Amino acid sequence: MIDHRLFASAIIGFVKPVLRPPLRDQIRQAVLDGLISGRWGPGDRVVERRMAAELGVSQAPVREALRELEALRLVESSPHKGARIRRLTATDLREIYEVRAGLEETAVRLRHPPVEALRVHLAGLHRAAAASSMVDQVRHGVAFHREIVEASGNDVLLAVWESLGIEVWTHLSVRLFRMRPCENAADHEPLMAAFERRDPDAGALLRDHVLGYAPLN
Repeated sequence: MIDHRLFASAIIGFVKPVLRPPLRDQIRQAVLDGLISGRWGPGDRVVERRMAAELGVSQAPVREALRELEALRLVESSPHKGARIRRLTATDLREIYEVRAGLEETAVRLRHPPVEALRVHLAGLHRAAAASSMVDQVRHGVAFHREIVEASGNDVLLAVWESLGIEVWTHLSVRLFRMRPCENAADHEPLMAAFERRDPDAGALLRDHVLGYAPLN
């Protein structure tokens, strides 16, 4: 006869708890999603109390999330006025792309990425382009570049690259400064070819590729 208490205990021992991201991270992502979707525009106020009520949380994690977004230069705050979405300029975006280009060039100089993984992301880019999905083009494009940085094996380099908020800045670059969707798949083909032939100049090619997306000052 089965001892149901022992059975339940054994099952619990095998089932791993579902780990959710910290509340602060969930709130930060909600704000980022609002920026990408256009819910918030430049100069719009982000009211802590209102956001906390919408999400059913206290104001503390909202405040923490807004501080992190301020560090990304997406939000600005001032005493007695609260937080607002920054009015982004072409210079803001260009500076992000300049830093990103240098990091990715360094990643390639440290170690070439595995071409098999890049092909998977490039295929996703082609599917997204065929479907005219800018959201998926950005997602697959960022995954392609993340693969390059991760392949470097340098955790500090990866952490700095991630701290730039690449995906949201890419979305904002497309939405605010590009009048037509760019064909990300076609743009990545020369990079793919360079990595496949292990071109010693692949790092410089990657740097120029990234800078090619930066808006002109």
